[in-house]
Amino acid sequence: MIGFHLRRVSVALVIGTLLAGCSTSSGPVTPNVQQATRSIASSTNAFDSSQIVYDANPPTKFAFASLPAAATSLTPSYCVKKYGVACYTPALMRTGYDVPASATGAGQTIAIVDAYGSPTIQQDCATFSAIFGLPTCKLNIIYPGGAPTFNSKQHHGEAGWAFETSLDVEYAHAIAPDATINLVIAANSGGNVLNNAERYVVANHLGSVMTMSFGAPESAIRGSGNNLQLMQADAIYKDAAAAGITVLASAGDSGASNGGPAVNPLFPSSDPHVTAVGGTDVFLSDSGVYRSEYAWDDAIAAQCPFGCQYGAIGAGGGAPSAIFTAAPYQSALSGQSARTTADIAYNAGVYTSVLVYLSFPSIPAGFYFVGGTSAGSPQWAGIVADANASLGHAIGELNPHLYAIGADPAAYASAFHDITVGSNAFFGPGFSAGTGYDIPTGLGSPDVKNLLTALATH
Repeated sequence: MIGFHLRRVSVALVIGTLLAGCSTSSGPVTPNVQQATRSIASSTNAFDSSQIVYDANPPTKFAFASLPAAATSLTPSYCVKKYGVACYTPALMRTGYDVPASATGAGQTIAIVDAYGSPTIQQDCATFSAIFGLPTCKLNIIYPGGAPTFNSKQHHGEAGWAFETSLDVEYAHAIAPDATINLVIAANSGGNVLNNAERYVVANHLGSVMTMSFGAPESAIRGSGNNLQLMQADAIYKDAAAAGITVLASAGDSGASNGGPAVNPLFPSSDPHVTAVGGTDVFLSDSGVYRSEYAWDDAIAAQCPFGCQYGAIGAGGGAPSAIFTAAPYQSALSGQSARTTADIAYNAGVYTSVLVYLSFPSIPAGFYFVGGTSAGSPQWAGIVADANASLGHAIGELNPHLYAIGADPAAYASAFHDITVGSNAFFGPGFSAGTGYDIPTGLGSPDVKNLLTALATH
């Protein structure tokens, strides 16, 4: 049985069964109309109140009813041979990206914002942790606007968001296993509701880092930079920076054009106060040794991994913004006056996917192959939590530090894998990876041990 349904932010390849908070209310967010001066494209001063609807639903494929008895027995080479997909575990991801054993995010809190959530996330994270030998999840679930009723058969994307929620929680936990996770769930995926959830995180300082694995193409946002919901969100991210909170978001999974005729980035990743995470395919040995990496784009036949037996599933996002201008530190490396995504990169391809445990109603309980740039954003949030623990203070807005490292040749060569191969032209226009900063992969993917050292001085 094969059925793909392509969405914009996270992607999953379902392989079947491996193994058989509080509710609060939040006031409305007041738009900061001064943020309209950031717009570089609007031709009118009239504000637009149109709704932004964010997306995080993955394509899925159910393939196998049973697998070996223990997930830890799976190796990338075994999975490639049997399923055409390399299955990466938390231990492999930590080894591949050189996360020190001592980097656990102890004493830190990560805020994850999602819509709808998953009714089984507590037990799913517990199962995931037990199987992979991780500490118990320190997970709080918070509903600023009240808990939604989960119904995977509705056409609101609940099942896709449940996939997203599980991916976000389990892999933030994988990279920062001793950190507390505050999972903040919006009642739906509308802009006002998600803005209120984000505002709740910032106003109550629910984490030193906030990650968002969702987005909407800028081209789909009516009013562009004059859209009130976009302006509200921009004000929240500015306030987060002032409060010392790092904000991360996924750059998207449908290439530079998001399935449209022209290149455009996803918002909120295109906001200047947000660190945008682009996508790669990373190739690791069975013991996790880093071998190679290139920009994720399954449409490039020669680079679609392992024979590409399920076809072209996706590609990393990233493009110049038509709404925001670049900060000076970014334009110095990008050579563009427009804000560009991505800023950084991480493994995202479904053919080079991570294993996620799921058991919410309407799907077979078990492990799934999951990819997408929304796998990268929560793992980078874990890296930030590790950095905050190492530094002894919150690093806050991340981009100025990352681009300072990028401008220092010695520090850059040590802290990042410079991705120079591939593109994000997914059946349409796009951009190529190259030496130094590039749009599909930003500054590149992390060597976490060396990045922690570099962040202490940049």
